[in-house]
Amino acid sequence: MRLEVRQLSFSYTDQQILRNLSFSVEDGEFVSILGPSGCGKSTLLNVLAGILQPLGGEILIDGEEKKEISGSFAYMPQNDLLLPWKTILDNVCLYGEIHHRKAQMKEQARAQMARFGLQGCENKYPGELSGGMRQRAAFLRTTLCEAGIYLLDEPFGALDVITRGDMQDWLANLSSSLKKTILLVTHDTDEAIYLSDRILILGAPGEGIREEIRITEKNRTREWLYGQGEMRLKIHRIIKEKQRNGNEKEE
Repeated sequence: MRLEVRQLSFSYTDQQILRNLSFSVEDGEFVSILGPSGCGKSTLLNVLAGILQPLGGEILIDGEEKKEISGSFAYMPQNDLLLPWKTILDNVCLYGEIHHRKAQMKEQARAQMARFGLQGCENKYPGELSGGMRQRAAFLRTTLCEAGIYLLDEPFGALDVITRGDMQDWLANLSSSLKKTILLVTHDTDEAIYLSDRILILGAPGEGIREEIRITEKNRTREWLYGQGEMRLKIHRIIKEKQRNGNEKEE
């Protein structure tokens, strides 16, 4: 599915966070959103998911405007939000339970357990799994929603460095076969470089997208990533400059 955002605006009581924000994500494209803290990255995902209502603008999916919560989006927050009293299988099938298709979804989930590194965990509870395994379960739950666009809000941000790297490798391998449109919010520059087709860098609140970086390398490895010092430095400078400009405006 193709996502297009046109002139999107959102404000909290005392501050405008998004002002006339426009961008697009092509069908099957992986796009990351970077920017200084408070610039509206997570707010953007909440607006797209329908959790927050925009003050203006349009959200289009395959050219059709969406004004209500849409089944085209699957939203995965940083916390896995697994229910501790339910098994992993029951947790990943919550969408099917809500829509009265639990038996069918359980079959789909069992067929995907190995692909998501969860084989043998069907009857375990969240407290028995590591943080990385719980995030895999949360991501499987997201894919079972049958949405065409995934909204990922720092899904690996709470993990330790080694586990986060493993999960990034796992998602890099998985995303190419999923063939879904993915919008990722992250504070991790390396994560954005490693996973994305494009990176959009937001400025201070209300400034919108100040820079777009396209990454064309197809055969990415950790060794390739470690060699991207120039790109990493460029992104860091852009974010720091926009953050400094935002602070000056507040003063």
